[in-house]
Amino acid sequence: MAMTMTQKILAAHAGLDSVSAGQLILANVDLVLGNDVTSPVAIREYNKLGQDEVFNKTKIAMVMDHFAPNKDIKAATQCKMCRDFCDDKEIVNFFDVGSMGVEHAILPEKGLVVSGNVVIGADSHTCTYGALGAFSTGVGSTDMACGMATGKAWFKVPSAIKFVLKGKLNKGVYGKDVILHIIGMIGVDGALYKSMEFTGEGVHTLSVSERLCMANMAIEAGAKNGIFEVDDKTLEFIKNAGGKDPVVYTADPDAEYDEVYEIDLSTIKQTVAFPHLPENTHTIDEIDDIKIDQVVIGSCTNGRLEDLIVAAEILKGRKVNKRVRTIVIPATQKIYLEAMEMGLLKIFIDAGAIVSTPTCGPCLGGHMGILAEGERAVATTNRNFVGRMGHPKSEVYLASPAVAAASAVTGKISSPDELA
Repeated sequence: MAMTMTQKILAAHAGLDSVSAGQLILANVDLVLGNDVTSPVAIREYNKLGQDEVFNKTKIAMVMDHFAPNKDIKAATQCKMCRDFCDDKEIVNFFDVGSMGVEHAILPEKGLVVSGNVVIGADSHTCTYGALGAFSTGVGSTDMACGMATGKAWFKVPSAIKFVLKGKLNKGVYGKDVILHIIGMIGVDGALYKSMEFTGEGVHTLSVSERLCMANMAIEAGAKNGIFEVDDKTLEFIKNAGGKDPVVYTADPDAEYDEVYEIDLSTIKQTVAFPHLPENTHTIDEIDDIKIDQVVIGSCTNGRLEDLIVAAEILKGRKVNKRVRTIVIPATQKIYLEAMEMGLLKIFIDAGAIVSTPTCGPCLGGHMGILAEGERAVATTNRNFVGRMGHPKSEVYLASPAVAAASAVTGKISSPDELA
């Protein structure tokens, strides 16, 4: 039976020769992930099972990132619960203040996910790791608890949509623009419980960071997962991160897809998602004078070194608008250190921005950048739902680091071209 990339990975982990869309399977998982918001619920459910040991101490990861460093007593209590559990169960991959980073940035960086893996995480953006040719998807905290106990999870095998990427992005256009374009094209439910498979020669022109950004936002189209075909860039990234034993799966030539889209990357323009859905997209040339109050550059979507370099190139020698609070958040400690050694942090501070410790922070309306009523932010994050970053009458506009940085300077949504 012909299968997609995702279906082949799931079949292998279920011990089956083949699977088909809609089939229910029980599959082994390679990694179970939780954060400081979702893990406490999973821990309580796990404790109800009365099991002394987790299935594998090296295949569970907990990352304190959403409300860490702790913003209040409740956040501190949540993190303490995770810390105590990981101490008791001797969980190897526990990332706390000083060692932590935004979960979907730190796991690839540490080589904890490789091609061919099955990863479940109690966070919807777990789909990020499909950039490395893994099947990864978000689950509920109860599924996380069962995964920690058994090393297995139930799945309904998804059907798939194929995206054939051609050509090459123009200067100033990035992976964030591509995925916003796609979500604007198919809608926030356009890939509901489906696998978004990215293939074609255009894939090989995208950096791994751009692929991580795009796979991260597959959930914003309703997808079960996003997955990229593996190439030399993927394998080099995994090797450099210390990842072990990647397994490469390719789709069969006659695999079935619900839809096939061909996208010429050279036609993609800088794209911004307006409130209050990621599908509400406009290209930069369609946008009039929209003044803003805050810019956030960071998150599991666009807080990697490559993103910070793009922003720094635009901010160097310039000042952010005095009306715009500009917050830069490196996604991990490693990225923070590299940015510091490259002089990027000085550029940001000289420009009038602030640089935060790695945290999800303002992305989910957590802390360190909450919006008041009537305020607008341009953010490199992944969601712009009502109240996502603060007051329900605030507005979030999603954009690339390039557009975010340019907007910080002008005080309105802008292309870097406007600064020339």
